[in-house]
Amino acid sequence: MDTDPFDLTSENHSPDPERDTALLLDGFFEHLGATLAGHRLPAELLGLVRERHAELLVTNLPSAVDDLARQHLRLTLALIAAFELLRPPLGSTAAVDAVRRAFVEPFGSTVREATRAMLDAAEDPFRAMVGVARTRENQYYGAAFEFRHAADDDRHFHQDVHRCFYQEVLAENSASELGPVLCAFDESWIGAVDPAVHGFRFERATTLALGGAHCPFHFSRES
Repeated sequence: MDTDPFDLTSENHSPDPERDTALLLDGFFEHLGATLAGHRLPAELLGLVRERHAELLVTNLPSAVDDLARQHLRLTLALIAAFELLRPPLGSTAAVDAVRRAFVEPFGSTVREATRAMLDAAEDPFRAMVGVARTRENQYYGAAFEFRHAADDDRHFHQDVHRCFYQEVLAENSASELGPVLCAFDESWIGAVDPAVHGFRFERATTLALGGAHCPFHFSRES
């Protein structure tokens, strides 16, 4: 049994989208329950969020082009369901913040520590990080996302996302303001990269959710 699903140091590590989505959803709903209590909202609201999530899954399922997309759909629709139910009592801005915290905080530090441990243990941290990025592109994201590589050599790896299924689902459900919430999760592993220690730099100047033409995930060795 894998006791640490975010352990990236194993040579045989590969993403398990169904397992990872289940973990993220469990953490999300648990944190959301605490959020309701913190705002003195009725605990029953969590059940309504779950019910709305199930409804959204039924109506949005045709947009999932493959099994991987179905997992991304489950995750994105949970955020939408929570936002829809939190917006009336909290207002839009506070509802977005509550959804962001419930999505990012449960596993943020775990992902950061796992990424740092992988980089610290790697003989070549740049190659190790690029390897993880390639694996996730192929085994985690799937056909619902479009990646292009403007640079791909031993010094630079530019992984540009030109189609994001998350953004499509949000737009289809009138919840595009949640786009930056999904982008924020990446900050967990981004924060693990220390150019002075690991010998490479990561830059993401913008994202589709922030109005960019694409999401530039750029890894470059330090000179």
